[in-house]
Amino acid sequence: MSTRGAPRARDERGSAVVEFVVLAVLMLIPLVYLVLMMARLQAGSYAVSQAAREAGRAYVTASSGEAAPSRAQAAARIAFMDHSFDEAGRLAVACDGTPCLRPDGRVETTASVRVPLPLVPSFVRDVVPLSVRVSASHLSTVDRFRGLS
Repeated sequence: MSTRGAPRARDERGSAVVEFVVLAVLMLIPLVYLVLMMARLQAGSYAVSQAAREAGRAYVTASSGEAAPSRAQAAARIAFMDHSFDEAGRLAVACDGTPCLRPDGRVETTASVRVPLPLVPSFVRDVVPLSVRVSASHLSTVDRFRGLS
């Protein structure tokens, strides 16, 4: 019998490895991007939480009402810088009465930051807003025996 006219079976050794590598790369790229995005959002979440808490503590422990806002801004700026949100962070301070630093007074600090999605070119950001706003609030109480030494 001659095998000349019969179709020969193709040698497919090694093709499963190639298919696996191609599929793995196609699946890993979105997964890696998702992990990068979630890590950056988590960093933003930690930044606003720390900034609000530390700004509130700095505000209520200030020696005078004039020094309190600058102390709170400085504490928030340090917290934002710790998480690489140097210029993106914002802080708002609200008091429940006047003056803010009266005994048992409550001061609410709200920190917010816009977290840009990673690996997106700046020319795309100019056209489509590709960021997520993250915010946190902290309520601090002024010491009841403040100034009563």
